[in-house]
Amino acid sequence: MFNIGAMPIEYLKRAQPPAPAQDTDTVATVRSMLDAILAGGAPAAQAYAAELDGWNGPVVVAPDAFTKAEAALSTGVKDDIRFARDRVQDFARRQRDSMQEFSTELIPGLTVGQRLIPCQTAGCYVPGGRYAHAASAIMSVGTASVAGVRHIVATTPAHRDAGIHPAILYAMQICGVGTVLALGGVQGVAALAYGLFSGKPADIIVGPGNRFVAEAKRMLFGRVGIDVIAGPTESAVIADDSADPAIVTADLIGQAEHGPDSPVWLITRSRALGEQVMALAPAAIAALPPLSRQAAEAAWRDHAEVVLVDTREEAVQVSDNYACEHVQVMARDLDWWLANLSNYGSLFLGEETTVAYGDKCSGPNHILPTRGAARYSGGLSVGKFIKTVTWQRLDRDASRAVGQVAARISRLEGMEGHARTGDMRLKKYFPDAAFDLGLLGGHGG
Repeated sequence: MFNIGAMPIEYLKRAQPPAPAQDTDTVATVRSMLDAILAGGAPAAQAYAAELDGWNGPVVVAPDAFTKAEAALSTGVKDDIRFARDRVQDFARRQRDSMQEFSTELIPGLTVGQRLIPCQTAGCYVPGGRYAHAASAIMSVGTASVAGVRHIVATTPAHRDAGIHPAILYAMQICGVGTVLALGGVQGVAALAYGLFSGKPADIIVGPGNRFVAEAKRMLFGRVGIDVIAGPTESAVIADDSADPAIVTADLIGQAEHGPDSPVWLITRSRALGEQVMALAPAAIAALPPLSRQAAEAAWRDHAEVVLVDTREEAVQVSDNYACEHVQVMARDLDWWLANLSNYGSLFLGEETTVAYGDKCSGPNHILPTRGAARYSGGLSVGKFIKTVTWQRLDRDASRAVGQVAARISRLEGMEGHARTGDMRLKKYFPDAAFDLGLLGGHGG
């Protein structure tokens, strides 16, 4: 038994991750590569592509490559990619439309406002490891396009003679990409940040990747903006005795195939459901193709948990403590869960809804916070590419009211130079008036 506050929590299955290997090399490797690419420029990045990905072709993808990619795909595949693009961009447009510019008068003569200005250049990293991540291309490039970003530069690995997967290229093209680079890993992130090959350094870099990509983004943060520092995919299912054990199992194992370190969690008030899922999981894993089976087997063995709670309030607290990337609810009264859950990257309500839909094509973005970051951050949205900036304008009467207070607060804080900017205006605009300008005095003080 384990207690959260006064509430008893029982683990029917507890995660037993292997002792983490000391990863002292990632930081040093990434630092060395970033320094080398900053010093050596495009040739250094190209050399890493040859060394690490076996790619010796051109880095900038030529227009005819998009034509060949489109021709290589069946009509059905292209229809599916367009379906996903349309859902994701429709959702992003609605996000954009929910944001508003405004101006208002706070006091007579003091007008303030807010503007929404897209970033000039977005760098979109699209992973290209064991899977062809066409959906990730849509999530990043498609959302940046809706935000109104002027220059969208995407990068993704090209492998030996195969190059970039045609589905990724097609997805980027129909989403409005400007330039595509055949670079993965640190060299791809560095090219986006430094403006290599495109001549346009990114204002923000978005998109998931392996630990080297995540570390490169972390190191470059400040020089560029980033979305999240992505960790392994996480998924939790909250289910009661009305849930179908086979579907719960399929959804957990389906997410476990992301990788051997991808945690999946079941939170339930039903001991019978928890035990059924634990019994069904081995067969569900065994039925997967080899690559997925190996990942899911390790993830389930080392990182999965099945948590038994007494009340739905306890379930909420356990879920919010995980602050999971994806949370599915297969329980009664879905509106209650929507109103009460707080910490998640994206929420999936009801048996008819599953994380895989959000991963691929249903609309909301799948680039989401992991490792507890859902406590303070949401996922990638159109707003990530848009700066919310403010402006203000005062007439002389408003300057009279604001200037006195600004001068006094400045002197209270010991910032005499700030105070005198107010003093001068008051003296110029109201030469015959007396003002209380703080402890050090001032015109008329």
